[in-house]
Amino acid sequence: MGDPLRDRHLARDLAEKGQILEIFEEIGGFAGLSAAIAADLAALDADARPRDWRASRVVGKLSFGLAEGPGQRLILEGRLEARIAAVCQRCLTAFEWPLESDLCLQLSVPGEAPGAHGNYELWELDDAWLRPIEIVDEALIMAMPLSAKHQEPADCIDIAPDRESAELVTPFASLRAQIDEQQNDS
Repeated sequence: MGDPLRDRHLARDLAEKGQILEIFEEIGGFAGLSAAIAADLAALDADARPRDWRASRVVGKLSFGLAEGPGQRLILEGRLEARIAAVCQRCLTAFEWPLESDLCLQLSVPGEAPGAHGNYELWELDDAWLRPIEIVDEALIMAMPLSAKHQEPADCIDIAPDRESAELVTPFASLRAQIDEQQNDS
C-alpha cells in the first residue's frame, strides 16, 4: 500500500474524491523544513543544539475539495502544527517554537484559468500532479518566524552575568573621550 502523503496524485482526483489526509509525521521526514531548522541551529555550538529535534512531530489534517460556484476550482484546506527547534535571537539559545499554519488554498493547475476563489490563496502547481508532502513542507517553511524569540523576555537566559558590576561598552565611548580630550586641549 502506498503513502498518500508522499505518493503522486492527480490534483483533480484528490479534489473530486474529497480526499482527507491526517498527518502525524516526524519533522525529519520534511526535507525543506529540516534543512531550514538545521541551518538555524548551525549557529549554535554542537553541544548547545537539541539532540532529537528531527523526531518532533508535525500533526495536521488536509482536506481536498471543489469550490462551490462556476469553474470547479480545486481547493485545499487544513491545519498544521509542530514544535520546532529554533534559536532565540535575544539570548542565542535553543528553544521550542510552536509552529502553526492554516491552509486555505486554491490549487491552480497549468492550463486552467487562474484567478483566486473567495478567501482562498492561489497556490500554483507545476503540473496536474502533486505530492501533498511538498505542499505541507513548503507551507511549514513559510510559517517559520523570520526572527524567533522566546515569547516572554523573562524566559531568555541572561547573557551578562552581573549587569550591575559588568563594565558596559558603548560603540562611541572612545570617540566621546577623544572629543572631550580635544576640547580640553583647546
